[in-house]
Amino acid sequence: MQTIARANRVFPGKHSGLIVDYANVFASLEKALAIYAKGRGGEQPIRDKQKLVESLRQAITETEAFCLAHGVNLGEIEQTPAGSLDRLTKIAEAVERLISPDPLRKDFLGQEGWVRTLFQAVKPDPSVLEFTSRVACLTTIAESIRERTGEGSADISAVMADLNKILDASVAADGFHIPQGKSGHGIIDLTKIDFEALAKRFGKSRTKNIDLEQLKAAIRAQLDKLVRLNRTRADYLTKFEELIESYNAGSRNIDELFKELLALSRSLNDEQERHVRERLSEEELVVFDILTRPAPDLAPEERAEVKKVAKELLEKLKQLLVLEWRQKATARSQVKLAIEELLDQGLPRSYTPDLYKEKCSAVFEHFYEAYGDRGASIYPTAR
Repeated sequence: MQTIARANRVFPGKHSGLIVDYANVFASLEKALAIYAKGRGGEQPIRDKQKLVESLRQAITETEAFCLAHGVNLGEIEQTPAGSLDRLTKIAEAVERLISPDPLRKDFLGQEGWVRTLFQAVKPDPSVLEFTSRVACLTTIAESIRERTGEGSADISAVMADLNKILDASVAADGFHIPQGKSGHGIIDLTKIDFEALAKRFGKSRTKNIDLEQLKAAIRAQLDKLVRLNRTRADYLTKFEELIESYNAGSRNIDELFKELLALSRSLNDEQERHVRERLSEEELVVFDILTRPAPDLAPEERAEVKKVAKELLEKLKQLLVLEWRQKATARSQVKLAIEELLDQGLPRSYTPDLYKEKCSAVFEHFYEAYGDRGASIYPTAR
């Protein structure tokens, strides 16, 4: 019983355990513990391996039908010589058809993931040989999609490397810069994109879905960084999500979405450099934005006053962020008092008493969440 229990112990990513019963132990155990041997509804806790093989066969059949319904014939891909240009081209075409929109991609990746789970569970049974080629084809397509969209690690074979060369040639030639990190994962650098050239090329592209998903992944990565550093930028994330949702719902076509995403990309690049134009550090800009977003409307001279307050506030509070300041009531009180005093003295008259209290609370919340002991924060390592 201990053997059976250990083989079936749950673990993330584990679908089933393998029990090799040389002495017919399970039959004897089932007889001895007849009252407990069946699960809820009378279902046996252990199944014959052949049933798992049949589940794999059915999952592959369903995935094949799904792909075929979206213009991808897995059989035709397998019939082309492995490593040939023809095969790589067909895989690239499959990626283009299955990568977008989001619901389609998620459905495909979900089905491929289930096939892969069952395939791993069936091994090392010799019956896996029947499915190896088809599973490898599905995995190649899925891994390419995950790499292009940043949805998974880039653990790819030599065939995948050749495929990426073809895809990179179509995506990177006219403006995309795709540096390779330690894992080989391709990430578009938005700051180095020639937006005019990219917009012109997209109109003639034969891989619009791939181009779109790579741009989406790049924007999402930049948004994650920008919002993590400054939560007042959440409006950009909301705008991005609204655009994607409208495309998924059919309210925008792919050309309209790509155009609007390019415009959003430009805005993000401008936002990333705004602290330079404002003559503030990234840390100072966050405090300034908390004090000015979404209200009040300020005259130029008043904005200058708030910038001065933001700089003074950051300098003063860093001196008060002692060891374990968040756990000590006295230290927290000192931080709150310093915020109230500096804002009371420095904010212009445009701030009403209620707005003043709101800003005091927002600034304290920011420092409580973003700064640890002795002023340690996310900012020095996030540049």
